[in-house]
Amino acid sequence: MDLATYKKHLLDYLAKEIKVVEPRNLYEPIKYILEIGGKRLRPVLCLQSCDLFGSDYKNALSAGLAIEIFHNFTLLHDDIMDAADIRRGKKTVHKKWNENTGILSGDAMLILAYKYLENYDSDIYKELMLNFNKTALEVCEGQQYDIDFETRIDVTLPEYFKMITFKTAVLLACSLKIGAIIAKSSDMDKDAIYNFGLHLGIAFQLQDDFLDTFGNQKTFGKRIGGDIIENKKTFLYLKLLEVISESDKKILDKWFSTEQDSESKIKEITALYVKYRIPNVVKSEIKKYSDLAISDLHKTSLSSDAKMAFEQLGKSLNLRSV
Repeated sequence: MDLATYKKHLLDYLAKEIKVVEPRNLYEPIKYILEIGGKRLRPVLCLQSCDLFGSDYKNALSAGLAIEIFHNFTLLHDDIMDAADIRRGKKTVHKKWNENTGILSGDAMLILAYKYLENYDSDIYKELMLNFNKTALEVCEGQQYDIDFETRIDVTLPEYFKMITFKTAVLLACSLKIGAIIAKSSDMDKDAIYNFGLHLGIAFQLQDDFLDTFGNQKTFGKRIGGDIIENKKTFLYLKLLEVISESDKKILDKWFSTEQDSESKIKEITALYVKYRIPNVVKSEIKKYSDLAISDLHKTSLSSDAKMAFEQLGKSLNLRSV
């Protein structure tokens, strides 16, 4: 099946499972954030991986929903930490309700994610939990690195790649591996599909960094220039430091030494990125990691058609605008 079909089955399952019960102020925000859209890429890949490794995709629905709930839990809490107003073009939970509600509903989402993994038999439950727990902790570590980097002036590119690997890539990789675990694939296949997802996730985050500055807010679903306002040490910023002139660096340092929410800040920093051709550098890096992902894919025992399906996904990352 194509990704849209897997997504439809996932959304049907989500609609059936996620209900608003008492206390409503705990569960309404959960239903809200899970229904306001999103690519659903991680759970869809879990379903597709299970299917293409030879098991019925329906066997992965509970795990897919666990992944989607966990992912949205992290977004809900990230939005509070980032003081973000918009998520997927809609009000963030803490803006629509309040911060305390957002924190508590997020906590409940984490617990719900684990409950959906309880639907699996003991022969694979432990392996699912080991991978899920490892990934969940890495995501938290990645978020802390991201927060730390906002106030540091000595962030390196290797540190940046560790941060995005943990914050973004490991969950995508885990989603694919969980699908393979449910399909009872070989260890070689589980490791190879995990590495495919890891490199794909890095490419995905690089594209996200690019779109945060050069995307369209209507399709991107978040404010353009948010990373600049928050002084985030993205790949764009770190590559700019390598080539920027002393005079232009004074402009960069001036803006990144303030937390001012200013359209002028976004405009001037974006102009520097363009001046030093940073968009081209980012696109080249996205292609590099997409190519690594495809190399990992060919180490699996998947059929040629299955490999082609995943390969098309990798290539589409270079073209996405959301």
